[in-house]
Amino acid sequence: MRHLLVDLDAPLMSFGGDVVDANGVVRDFPAKSMIAGLFANALGWERFDIDRHADLQARLTIGAARVAEGKRVQDFQTAKLEANDRGWTTRGRVEGRAGGADTYKSPHIRFRDMDADARVLVTCRLAPADQDDSAPDLPAPDLDSLAHALARPERPLFIGRKPFVPSRPLLLGVIEAETIPAALAAGLALLDGVERRDRVRAQWPYAELTGATRAQAEAAGAQEDALTDERHWPSGVHAGLRRVIHGRLDWPAEATA
Repeated sequence: MRHLLVDLDAPLMSFGGDVVDANGVVRDFPAKSMIAGLFANALGWERFDIDRHADLQARLTIGAARVAEGKRVQDFQTAKLEANDRGWTTRGRVEGRAGGADTYKSPHIRFRDMDADARVLVTCRLAPADQDDSAPDLPAPDLDSLAHALARPERPLFIGRKPFVPSRPLLLGVIEAETIPAALAAGLALLDGVERRDRVRAQWPYAELTGATRAQAEAAGAQEDALTDERHWPSGVHAGLRRVIHGRLDWPAEATA
């Protein structure tokens, strides 16, 4: 099966998790919705293209490896926004604000976590797309079109938050692999400019915990987890349940230090 490799490397990055009051925590690995949104942004889709977003997310199978752990830091933010303030967008258009007068009476105060000097390898594959006869002019993307979009994105790309721009091209390559863990291992061998370690922390689909992968994962103390990281695009909230394995993968012997 063909897998796409994405190299997430930036001075700062964040993989958003659950927000509790004013605290925005982050996860160690990107959510499935974030990867779908990253591709959608590269393809130039708009937020109102909810059906296309939902279809792409449903077709994706993803996994990730923590190549460089980096350091978890926290940002304290406070800002008082006025009704006439404008925001920057990656679409080349000015973004205005909405809401009643009470919306602008108090400052925004919040804490936001992020990772400094981290690097995360992501791999994904796509299930075949259903034919949509109602929109023949909007064909569903395949793996090659996703790779092309990462290489030449329609808009600037970022890793979690708009200021977090990548340090290098996101596209690492397209490879053949039987499973997500196998694709991650192959991707590790392609990376440069990283400090090689015996093992790296990784996350991959529970369904692919088979054979040698199961033995390796059990030896490394892998644990099962259930994530709610698939976005319900019409409402903008996260729902569903995705079973994953958190474990460690051996760094391939032929990897470049």
